[in-house]
Amino acid sequence: MDLRKYFALMLVAAMAVTVGCGSKDDDDLGGSTGGGTSSASAKMGTAVISGKVTLSGKAPAAAKISMDADPVCRSQHSTAVNDETVVADAKGNLMNVMVYVKEGAGNYPAPTTSVLLDQRGCMYHPHVFGIQVNQPLSIQNSDGTLHNVHSMAVVNDGFNVGQPNQGMKTEKKFTKAEMPVKFKCDVHSWMHCFVGVFTHPFYNVTGEDGTFKISGLPAGSYTLVAWQEKYGESQPQKVDVADGVTKSVNFTFTAQ
Repeated sequence: MDLRKYFALMLVAAMAVTVGCGSKDDDDLGGSTGGGTSSASAKMGTAVISGKVTLSGKAPAAAKISMDADPVCRSQHSTAVNDETVVADAKGNLMNVMVYVKEGAGNYPAPTTSVLLDQRGCMYHPHVFGIQVNQPLSIQNSDGTLHNVHSMAVVNDGFNVGQPNQGMKTEKKFTKAEMPVKFKCDVHSWMHCFVGVFTHPFYNVTGEDGTFKISGLPAGSYTLVAWQEKYGESQPQKVDVADGVTKSVNFTFTAQ
């Protein structure tokens, strides 16, 4: 065979392999944990889903936390501190419930701004929060006593970081979607909190009045769920939204 023809054929073959590999990489960009669109095409919209989460029945009495084992912790509270496993007001409005889009959202680039998890008064603040995949998580010790942050992740890599000094900060990231991830402090047994890790920004945690609001949704069909640490995940609700429209969705858990 003529050498020029041989090298021409080899060049064509090499280009074909390169294009094939490039196509595979492009397919991988979408990931397997998000919705139906890839991060390259997912865009924010103008639809809103809002609502309320309530507890049907009498909420269990909140246990009082004893911090006597650590004088630094005890000295920071003039009144008793309640466990936060179930926080509901007299009307049944349920706090610390994560409401999020479980199906229908695409993959969105992570914000560069960090989410703060603070250890203050020997409690985690916030108690329930959300973060996106690869978004920075800044973990801070605001107390003058030893804390350690023990991530009980299953899908992501777990970690256990000690922070002996006041003002210490540690930065972490989650590389995969996971809901929920529990944090605990091995030094203070009463300290725990939960984070939801998502491929999109469509989540919100209920406040003291039990309300939530998820903004910026593109028009489309979504499946929403609510999660509470004692009662688990609610029945899913399917919601169709249009541009510029606000839809109302409510969730109810039954007291146990």
